[in-house]
Amino acid sequence: MRLKFTRFIIRILLRLLTHTEIIGLENVPTESNFIIASNHLGLVDAFLPFYFLDHNNLVLLVGEKWQKIWIMRWLGRQLNFIFVDRFNPDLKAIREVILRMKKGEVLVITPEGTRSKVGYLIEGKPGVSYLAAKLGYPIMPAGISGSFDSIFFDQLKRLKRPHITVNVGKTFTLPMLPAESQGRDQALQKDTD
Repeated sequence: MRLKFTRFIIRILLRLLTHTEIIGLENVPTESNFIIASNHLGLVDAFLPFYFLDHNNLVLLVGEKWQKIWIMRWLGRQLNFIFVDRFNPDLKAIREVILRMKKGEVLVITPEGTRSKVGYLIEGKPGVSYLAAKLGYPIMPAGISGSFDSIFFDQLKRLKRPHITVNVGKTFTLPMLPAESQGRDQALQKDTD
């Protein structure tokens, strides 16, 4: 119930404050157990899946630094965040993601691991590839534009509604990882790229 209410508030705020366009909504899988992988330009990106998806079972990986802020801890409880150490292998978070996905939850993750400070796609980390290949779940790519923090907040300050576009791509599945560790690192990097 509280997730539905929080999602309702997110939708109202985004409709009032932004002009958000979703392209490719027909590519969203109808079943559970898939991974949403998107670029990450700004703070508002974390709320976009709740805007355009009707899934009540989304789980988001969010950087551990946000756990120190009470409003983000509260939002994390409402919106099903898993706070993760972005700089070290966080086995606890990985186990939690695997457990939740096996229960049918949909993982929302940004391969870049952090917001882009330059306004365009930065190099991805292999976490998404690892989870997708290990679990065998399909990946739904999503490209976001118009949410870069400096432009987004500047437009809001000038009482302009920022135009955000989310392009939803067709799902795809990664091959299983090779058994040997040397080939695994190369395969993960290739899949991430």
